[in-house]
Amino acid sequence: MKDISQEEAEAIFREHSVNVYRVALFLSKSPTLADDITQDTFLRVFQKYHSYDPGKPISPWIYKIALNTTRNTLRKRKWLHLIKEEPDNEGWYSVEDKILKNEAAEELWTMINKLTLKSREIIALHYYSGLKLQEISTILGIPLGTCKSRLNTALTSLEKQLKGDNIMISEKGENVYGTI
Repeated sequence: MKDISQEEAEAIFREHSVNVYRVALFLSKSPTLADDITQDTFLRVFQKYHSYDPGKPISPWIYKIALNTTRNTLRKRKWLHLIKEEPDNEGWYSVEDKILKNEAAEELWTMINKLTLKSREIIALHYYSGLKLQEISTILGIPLGTCKSRLNTALTSLEKQLKGDNIMISEKGENVYGTI
């Protein structure tokens, strides 16, 4: 176990920051919060790098930190919302328009955002980040069966929302859309 060099830190950030931001944006629904979450995630990654086991892949370790950071940020945000000091979400729709490719994608995006946080996490990690279910179960600290069950529950909920229409989601979320 060692401290991280500046070159290693830059390489890790370049390789993983886009996907961490994507997951944070997907779960927080706010580009402002996603930026903050991404920054906080990598601060924690670099502070805790000495505890990383180099014998294991680094991606699940980073995603676990990202999810924990997102959960903590969303908890704080709920509290801020209760006291009427919620962060500004200005510009969300322009970012959303860039992410979503067509009307069907926008409808699916809306429906995904109606899912529970646990369901959105599974979908974000599996489809948007391209992680395998085994990696996701490790990140979330749940059994593989529970992970599969949550994914199935999320997809079933989406299917019900789409009233039985097909759901087509590509790997890594590059072209996420629903067939209407």
